[in-house]
Amino acid sequence: MTAGSAPRTDAADQTLVASLSVEFRSALRRYFLRRRLSESDAEDAVQEVFVRLSRRRGLAEMENVAGYLFETAASVAIDHQRRPSQRHAWTHQSYDEAIHAVGDYGPDRVLEGREDLKRVLAGLLELPERTRQVFVLARLERMRHAEIGRRIGISVSAVEKHIIKAHAHLALRLEMGR
Repeated sequence: MTAGSAPRTDAADQTLVASLSVEFRSALRRYFLRRRLSESDAEDAVQEVFVRLSRRRGLAEMENVAGYLFETAASVAIDHQRRPSQRHAWTHQSYDEAIHAVGDYGPDRVLEGREDLKRVLAGLLELPERTRQVFVLARLERMRHAEIGRRIGISVSAVEKHIIKAHAHLALRLEMGR
């Protein structure tokens, strides 16, 4: 047997696992659903039970195979309930096509993006020096408004006004190019 491979079981064990699958699959599914596993997790858990049983040697010689099956199911249920906390599932975000889908990056879209970038850069150069400096520090350097104000020697309110002015000018430049 090589490292990482599943142990081989005899034909009697495999035949028993197949017949247990037919007989107990729906009961196991209900068992997992009652333990508040989702539909897909319940189906995965049922499959995991039979995977574990198929790896077990000497299954055909056991007196109470059904009891062992549900003991295995209890262990699988505990593993499935423990898994979200181990994987910090509450921090995961579900896939949403509208948010996560990769956009169309065909040649037309790439060219359009490059032209937009040229317009934004040209618009930045058209801004007064102080407005451009405030915008670059805020948006590109990610500095806080108070920090920018101290660095340049203006109030936070003036920083905000410069940023608003820069946004308005750059938005106008983008709209004019389309």
